[in-house]
This record gives sequence, C-alpha cells and structure tokens, in this order.
Amino acid sequence: MTTRMITLKTVDSPEKQLNVPPVLLSDETIRERLNKVLAGMQREGFDALVIYADKEHGGNFEYLTGFIPRFEEAVLVLEDSGAATAILGNENMKMANFSRIPVTAAHCPFFSLPNQPMDNERPLADIFSAAGLGSKHKIGLVGWKMFTPTASSGKRYFDLPWFIVDAIQQSTAGATLENAAHLFIGGADGARVTNNENEIAHYEYGANLSSNCILDAMDAVEPGVMECQLGARLSAEGQYHSVVTIAATGQRFEKANLYPTTKKVQRGDPLSLTVGFKGGLSSRCGFVIADRSELPQGQQDYLERIAGPYFGAVVAWLENIHVGMPGGQLYDTIEQVFPKARYGWHLNPGHLVADEEWMSSPVYNGSVETLKSGMILQIDIIPSVAGYTGASAEECVALADGALRQKISQHYPQLWQRITARRQYLRQTLNIQLSDDVLPLSNSVAYLRPFYLAKHQAFAVA
Repeated sequence: MTTRMITLKTVDSPEKQLNVPPVLLSDETIRERLNKVLAGMQREGFDALVIYADKEHGGNFEYLTGFIPRFEEAVLVLEDSGAATAILGNENMKMANFSRIPVTAAHCPFFSLPNQPMDNERPLADIFSAAGLGSKHKIGLVGWKMFTPTASSGKRYFDLPWFIVDAIQQSTAGATLENAAHLFIGGADGARVTNNENEIAHYEYGANLSSNCILDAMDAVEPGVMECQLGARLSAEGQYHSVVTIAATGQRFEKANLYPTTKKVQRGDPLSLTVGFKGGLSSRCGFVIADRSELPQGQQDYLERIAGPYFGAVVAWLENIHVGMPGGQLYDTIEQVFPKARYGWHLNPGHLVADEEWMSSPVYNGSVETLKSGMILQIDIIPSVAGYTGASAEECVALADGALRQKISQHYPQLWQRITARRQYLRQTLNIQLSDDVLPLSNSVAYLRPFYLAKHQAFAVA
C-alpha cells in the first residue's frame, strides 16, 4: 500500500448544509424491517422474540415500533407469525396507538417510575403467558447487544433485567432461551446492519446536523470562551443526543465530571469536542493555538508523531473502504499505516451507526464479515500515546453500490446533491480519492484542524 504525503496547509472549510428537514421512515420501510426480522427468526428457528428497551437501550425495540419508552422500560413480544404485543408502563401505554407495526397493548406498571400507581398490577409472567410465550419452544431475548466471548458461547448471556428474564422462564414450559440480538445488529444477516435509501436519508439528517454543530463549535473556539458556551454550539434543532456532549478544555475528568462547565478555554490548552445525533457523530481534538511554535514542552513533534499520522490513517480508511471488502482487511489496512503498538488505539477502527452511536462492528482483527451496500460506518480510530494529546476526526459515511446510489439519487435528489458536494470537497480540496461506493453523510468528513486558532489551516493530501 502506498502511503500518501500529508501536509498542513491553508484549506477552505467545508460548506455547511443548512435547512435540511428530517426524513421520516416510510410504511414500506417498516414492513421491510419487520420482514427482515421475521426472516431471521425463521432462519434460526425462533418462534418468539422478547425485545427489551429503556431510554439508553431502545434501538432494537424502536427499529420496529418507531419509538422508545423514554424514562420507562418496555418489552415487545414478537411471534414468528408477525403478531406483536407491546408491554408498556404507565406513561407509555398511549404510544401503542402510534406503533409503526400493529401491536396489542399490555400494561405493566413494574415498567413505570418508582412510586407511581400500580393499577392493573399482575405478575409479569402472566402477561408473558397471555402474549403467547407459554406455547413457545425457542425464544430469543433481545437486549441491546450481543456477546462475543472468545472462550465460550454468548447465547446464554442476557442483558435484560433479571426480573424480566425470571418472568419469561416462569411463563414457559422449559422453552430454550437464547440471546438473539444478533438478528438485529450482528454479522452478515442482522436486520439493522444495512439500510435502504429511505433509512439512509433518515439518518443523514443527524449526521449532517452533527457536522454543522462541530464546525460551529470549532469556529467559536477562542481563549476565554467557556466550555458550556462551546457545548451550546453542539446542540441543534432540539434533537436527542446519541452520546454525552463533550466540550472539555485542559485537564479532563476533574472530579469525574463528564460535562461542559464554566471553565474557560486558555491558549495552549488541549481541547476535545464531540456531538452525536441519530445517524452520525462528529468529534475533534487538538490544541488551542495558532501554530506549532506554541506546542507545549515535550510535544513539539505533535504534528509528526500524532496528528499527521492519524490523518494519514483516516485517508487510508476512506481511500480503501469499499463494498465487498472483508472487515478484517480494513482493520489490517489501519494496522499497516497506523500500527496500534506505536499509536495506542485498541478498539475497532470503524463501526456501524444507526439510532445509537455504536451499534456493532464488522471491523476487527481477522473479521471475514463483508462490508455491505447500505452500511453506515463511523471512522473511529483513537490514538493514545503517553505524553501526547490525542487527535480526532470521527465522522460517518454510508456504503452504497450502484443500485443503491441510483435509488438515492432518484428518490432523494437533494440528499444526492449534498453527497455530491461533500465528495467533491474531499476529492478536490483535501485530495482524498475515495471510492464511488463511499457516501459522506456529514459535511466535515476528514476535515481536521489540529490548531483551533488557525481557522484556515487543515490537513490535506499533498
């Protein structure tokens, strides 16, 4: 593999795409989602799924119902016939009427907030029996993740609360229980692993929004600005954040704090910024300085030791990824140009994104999982070298073959115009020659300013 020459130079900022409306999921897409899940159940012999949700872990439930239970818990019982029962707490019973798939509503006050009324109280096992679990033989439990231990099987690892698992066991006559989250998020056949054109348009809204926010926050960085003022730039249009917002200057995690404070940015500080919405995350890390002469003692070679090689890894990621590539090959590409032994990264250098910021990843050492058309992936390479500030330019792209690209351009021409403009910026301004398979969903893909006060300087390929 040829390593591209990286340079820090005067570069125009990417254009923000403004006034982009959210795209709702169509009824056709919801039917397609349900059919994908039912096909997975049939393939693996499940005659029912029990799909759990709370505010933080609602993606698999929301995939079919269209909503999360917010501050409560909920369970969706899906039978192999397609019949579904939504078991809901006090304040979400009304949402059954809005479910995107038809459901029978069942009230379970145990799913409500503490000390709320327990009207209609009955054993949860009885509710599961009434939902049909008593006659089932193989039931899949779906929390929010699958387990992939190297020394054993993950089928008996359950991330649902015990009182729910216990009630399921009581409601059945010795049915086999297995973790079935992979039917949604895992491997080649997980229902949520790929997206159609409607889903890509739906998720691009959040990716676009996050990149606009990160560009606004970067432009607002000046000595004296408070973290919370930068944090305010990282919110937009009242949308729900998929990760904790980061606006952290200087030493992070003082007194275990994760959130922006009134702490003021000082010249010379390291500064981290992160924002995420459904469909996309944008993250940056660098110094609040204007040129390399201001780098702190011991980090004068920061550009050569950390930031430049990191950008080179992002370039290699973008220029090599394509539909049909094994995930392990992408992992090896990053290991070759940005060896973990030297740069300290230890997670997956890329993962799938959807309603949550990290859904799962086909990119790991030895992975034979194929990168497919319709995947939405986040560039997520995190260097960690002792004595040095990190570097970050996390962003999201979709993979699309010719057929999917044609559908997007036909059904969502304005989205296609935005994708085309972002590609042009990457190819012509940053000189990154990405495959036609790669669709940038955010405006700031690969845009990295290591010095926040040098607002017109960024890395590019020479």
